[in-house]
Amino acid sequence: MAYARTQFGLPVKCLHADNSTEFVNNATSTFLAAHGILLRLSCPYTSAQNGKAERTLRTLNNSVRTLHLHASMPPSYWAEALAAACYLLNRCPSSSIHSEVPYTRLFREQPTYDHLRVFGCLCYPNLQATSAHKLASRSTACVFLGYPSSHKGYRCLDLSTRRIIISRHVIFDESRFPFADGSPAPDSSLLDFLVDDTVNTMPCGPSPAAPAAAPFPEDIEQPPPPPLHAGPGGRGPVPPPGPAASTSLGGRGLVPLPGLLQARPAAPRDAAGLVPALRTSTCVAHQRRLLRRSLYLLSSLTPPGLSLVHSPG
Repeated sequence: MAYARTQFGLPVKCLHADNSTEFVNNATSTFLAAHGILLRLSCPYTSAQNGKAERTLRTLNNSVRTLHLHASMPPSYWAEALAAACYLLNRCPSSSIHSEVPYTRLFREQPTYDHLRVFGCLCYPNLQATSAHKLASRSTACVFLGYPSSHKGYRCLDLSTRRIIISRHVIFDESRFPFADGSPAPDSSLLDFLVDDTVNTMPCGPSPAAPAAAPFPEDIEQPPPPPLHAGPGGRGPVPPPGPAASTSLGGRGLVPLPGLLQARPAAPRDAAGLVPALRTSTCVAHQRRLLRRSLYLLSSLTPPGLSLVHSPG
């Protein structure tokens, strides 16, 4: 409140916030009432009433995520990325104020852009003033972490000592990122405090492939049977005599019926070595059909007065 009044000469008349406990408490209510500031709150679970703040937070989150991924920064440096994102966002045109720059709206002057550098890149600050002796190194490899609010310079992280160096004279290598050069992937568990416990996550990896089912014997293409020829005396069709013909009743030559002695593919078995019931029943039905066909053909070839007795299938 005092910063806005001192720096810009504008009093704060109203504070609009949600129902978070950092705003809705006795200390905040007492402070605002003492300075004549009105506190307005949005309805519970109605973020649309605080739309400007919500949209700004989303833009900042997207910027922080982009800076982290581009520089391969560890999650512990999220505060530096957030400060750099705010610094850049205040100097970018905004559609909510007719493509004007927020910095220009606030300070009544145009910002400068020639000092901007790539976040997380390799940099070499000048350390000549703090060198131990004349032969000591005048610089060291650092990581650029943003712009300090109280200095006109750059914040650099010394990779060897892990201390922050603020310097105006810095040489940048914006094509190299020290955290991405041979360093292991950052541990995302360091940001678990940002995870909502009420959200259920599901693995997005590929699901295991189901084992392929073996085809049914009836689905396997069988070779076509040989053509049938009419028997003597107009009797029913019989297959042509072959070399494996056998002599039976009346000296007639009989040939194995097509498919009767033909080797059928073995029915597939499961892991326990058992044939599935459905396929077994299908094979039995097929054998019964072949048996009825063979009895019909044999009856047509049987001499008069001789009958074949068979049990019903």
